[in-house]
Amino acid sequence: MHLNTLDLLIVLSFFIVLIAIGIYASKSAGKGYNEFFLSGRNMPWWLLGISMVATTFSCDTPNLVTDIVRQKGVAGNWLWWAFLLTGMLTVFVYAKLWNRSKVLTDLEFYEIRYSGKMAAFLRGFRAIYLGAFFNIMVIASVSIALIKISAVMLGWSPAQTLIIASVIVVFYSALGGLKSILYTDFFQFSLAMAGAIGAAIILVNSEVGSLTALFNHPEVSSRISIFPDLSNTDMLVSLLVIPLAVQWWSVWYPGAEPGGGGYIAQRMLAAKNEKNAMGATMLFNFFHYAVRPWPWIIVGLLSLIVFPDLASLQQAFPDLDPQYVQHDLAYPAMLRLLPHGFLGLVVASLIAAFMSTTASQLNWGSSYIVNDFYVRFINPDASQKQQVIAGRITTAALMVMALLFALVLENALQAFHILLQIGAGTGMIYILRWFWWRINAFTELTGMIVSFVVAVGFVLLKKFYGYDPGETFKILSGVGITTVAWLLATFLSKPANDETLRSFYMRIRPGGFGWKKVVDKARAAGIEIQKKEDLAWDVPTGILCMLLGTVSIYSILFAIGEGLYGNLKIMGVLIVVALISLFVLSRTWKKLRMN
Repeated sequence: MHLNTLDLLIVLSFFIVLIAIGIYASKSAGKGYNEFFLSGRNMPWWLLGISMVATTFSCDTPNLVTDIVRQKGVAGNWLWWAFLLTGMLTVFVYAKLWNRSKVLTDLEFYEIRYSGKMAAFLRGFRAIYLGAFFNIMVIASVSIALIKISAVMLGWSPAQTLIIASVIVVFYSALGGLKSILYTDFFQFSLAMAGAIGAAIILVNSEVGSLTALFNHPEVSSRISIFPDLSNTDMLVSLLVIPLAVQWWSVWYPGAEPGGGGYIAQRMLAAKNEKNAMGATMLFNFFHYAVRPWPWIIVGLLSLIVFPDLASLQQAFPDLDPQYVQHDLAYPAMLRLLPHGFLGLVVASLIAAFMSTTASQLNWGSSYIVNDFYVRFINPDASQKQQVIAGRITTAALMVMALLFALVLENALQAFHILLQIGAGTGMIYILRWFWWRINAFTELTGMIVSFVVAVGFVLLKKFYGYDPGETFKILSGVGITTVAWLLATFLSKPANDETLRSFYMRIRPGGFGWKKVVDKARAAGIEIQKKEDLAWDVPTGILCMLLGTVSIYSILFAIGEGLYGNLKIMGVLIVVALISLFVLSRTWKKLRMN
């Protein structure tokens, strides 16, 4: 064990605080479904925004960034930086639509947007597919990082680590529901950020003396560029062109769903109103992309000096199973160099990151299985108490299955690419379904099945024939095949019935030319479904806000990086760009229609 008594006391204190919060929140969580899964739909934007960013900040996130930096340099982070475009689109176009829908889960959307037995089947199928399969995959990928951290810091086995951590996270998430998770997320995110920033400062000072020395080191200097080398076509295409041109709109990925979804939608649905839903999502994107990455990037670059290759990592941890000695191990390996006391704080912060993500995934997945499968198809007359009990049982069951799957994965980047491939080609469906009446249940089912089959096909190709065509080819082919398939399914199948389409339009008020045929048909039948305020379609204004928000956050992200690199003039220019774009955004934002 690398932790001393002081470190362990700090970690123990952290666990006690989490349990206390769970017990406090449980007083209201047991009242019913709305309280357990949506906190009574009365949460403020700042708490929901912090919860969103805490959920995406897991203990595997710094490991993933370290893995990317060691293999692809700082520019490799465009693999996930590109999802900012998705995030901004959600803020200014979709957040208010989700809040306006007043559904209990985003899967309930299917039966207000589509009609017939296929809509019901799709809702139930997605409940199991996302709530169980996808959810288990995400929790398992998060658990890999915790296994590596505990092996390095505590000397625990994978099974020992997962059993202890899962018992605590299941306790407070099952006991207190979403409200418990929101409160603990706020505490955990504050602790996690303090640990990440402090660790970067201490490690740089102790190992190389200064940031200048770090960035000028031969192992590091060639990897600090924020953009891929223009002369390296393969890197340019895979790291910048594909993510910005294709990936952000075409790929469904947890936490960055085109059009919003998952636990992001859950928090938008829990907001007081549309304004709070938008504010929460904006705050999430600011912290997620502009503020959080640099401490991890710095430690990842520093690890190249201390542990230049996998052999050096294996040598440093000879007793660790070689399955887990991948580049993402470098982050917890670097933390061992921290002084005691602060080391305990950092370990507690990483455990906090694990628990915030896992608790949110469990509550979100459980909400699907309870509301969209159990209540919808098995026990429609379930009382509020029965639904809460089912939610608690499901929470525990999902955790057990995720832990079993975690034992077969190797690193965070592997899980990241698997999730990207499974969702490739479905993103545009989730963007268009709000604004194009022709999208139907067959569209979504086809996209989901085809993208999954393509992903499995590539896995089998590598496993049995040893051939891997590369991530760029797999993403492009997955997007192309899936898109053609769901477009064919759309035009070869019937749309939702008129009554469902009109009801959806009046509830959501999406507006735009994509619904013109539905509006005109209703009007011809003597039914007016379009209000006067709907005539001023504000989606173009929302897209302008999206672009301004993207420019502002990228400018802040790059300004921080250039400041760390010592390029103060470039940093100053970027700050000016950020301020101008934020000013214009603040004026444009007011033009959006909100309740």
